[in-house]
Amino acid sequence: MNLYLHGVEDFEIKRGDTFRDPKLKDDAGRLRKFDVVIANPPFSLDNWPASTWAKDRYKRALGGIVPPAKNGDWAWIQHMLSTMKEGTGRVGVVMPHGVLFRGGREAEMRQWVIEQDKLEAVIGLPNNLFYSTSIPVCLLIFRAQKSVEREKHVLFIDARSRYKPGKNQNTLSDDDVDAIDAAYKRGEDIDGDGGLALQLVRREKIRAFDYDLNIGRYIQTETRAEADVDAALAALRDAQAAMDIARAALDVRLKEAGFDA
Repeated sequence: MNLYLHGVEDFEIKRGDTFRDPKLKDDAGRLRKFDVVIANPPFSLDNWPASTWAKDRYKRALGGIVPPAKNGDWAWIQHMLSTMKEGTGRVGVVMPHGVLFRGGREAEMRQWVIEQDKLEAVIGLPNNLFYSTSIPVCLLIFRAQKSVEREKHVLFIDARSRYKPGKNQNTLSDDDVDAIDAAYKRGEDIDGDGGLALQLVRREKIRAFDYDLNIGRYIQTETRAEADVDAALAALRDAQAAMDIARAALDVRLKEAGFDA
């Protein structure tokens, strides 16, 4: 419906379970490969099949890495990268900022995509753009084969000041979209007024930050403090969720030991 409303009529829809039983397969039963893959998957999915991912028949656990059982963000990305054509494939996915800096296996996946030179750009978008959430989000752009000038680099774009404020929701105007598009494609701010900021960062620098992709680490702007607050809030939410899980597990153990509160 979203594609149709935006004037795209040449598409194919399959109903199924992307993780457990993907439907877009070739005649040999392998995942079909595409030139362009785009998605806005559900954030922080906590009921994806992590327990079977290591033995996934489609080998989507890239680098042998299984994302956290309580957060499927990087599992979506792994699936999308697995359907990207070699040489010509591109992936664009909307993600919460937590994917840029959370630790553990998510950090391992960031290292993998950086060292495999698949991540081309990280684009920070304004808050409150989506109906489903008001949290800050980012666009991650992956490419099977980068241009020569972008090899072993990642382009960071801070576009969070480019929006039209609304009463209940912010929107991107055509000018905002054009500015972000030009920043990504041409590596320049077409307005030249500081409405957005960008930096092409060498892989060595990202390594030095332990593959942390928080935009504020690489772009010095007036909005860096806000970016750091966003990151801190996301980290706080993750920590609170982990604490809730640990508390629930402790309650179960206490009850098993006869300590009913």
